[in-house]
Amino acid sequence: MFRRTLAVVAAAAFAYVTVPPPAGDRVVRVYGDLGTAELVAVIVPGTDTTAATFDGGRARPYSTPGGGARALLAEARALDPGARLAVVAWLGYDSPAMLSLRAVTGEAAERGAVELRRYVTGALGGKRVSLLCHSYGSVVCAGAVPGSGVADTVVFGSPGLGVSSAAELGGTRLWAGSGTRDWIREAPKLRIGPLGFGPDPAGPAFGARLFGTGSADHSEYLRPGGESLRNLALIALGRVGEVSRG
Repeated sequence: MFRRTLAVVAAAAFAYVTVPPPAGDRVVRVYGDLGTAELVAVIVPGTDTTAATFDGGRARPYSTPGGGARALLAEARALDPGARLAVVAWLGYDSPAMLSLRAVTGEAAERGAVELRRYVTGALGGKRVSLLCHSYGSVVCAGAVPGSGVADTVVFGSPGLGVSSAAELGGTRLWAGSGTRDWIREAPKLRIGPLGFGPDPAGPAFGARLFGTGSADHSEYLRPGGESLRNLALIALGRVGEVSRG
């Protein structure tokens, strides 16, 4: 699927036209008690996410923002029943369609980053925040974290972050995961003008900490029972010394 998108990108690389983004769905839902939480994990989804697919409409419930948030909270409670953790499924931006030019440009991500930073520094101010960012959502997170005070930024299934190294994200601790069956591993990580997002954050020279994901495919990072979900829960809990490395 991504190869087809790249073909469109290559054909349009020198004829790119900015078009206004369509009106998108915005859903922000909290799982757990945000008022008493000391730790907050924010799940930021990627392309093709709408109100209809926010918490349903897919064969794998955990691959939706709502289903993934519930899976993460359950895993964290199994690891530490007393942890004061809340999970936020955040669709606070216009998620682009997968097979579109908007999915390989930063316009939607830039708009989303402004909203995500506002949410983190406002509604979540004073709490230890981890951003868990899937696919195109990782581009949104990369734009939001500088100066936000986010403790950990975790990207998985990422097409790139729009920056050349982890150092460009400020003081956040960057983690990257790439499942062995994730098709995005085969996608070229490059940037041509406004198209593409640059080098792979899971690459050896980028400077991220790699966490174990096992054989996860592109929609399995929050699968119950998987290595990836356990590691994401450990990061959200601040128990980073227990995270298995990729």
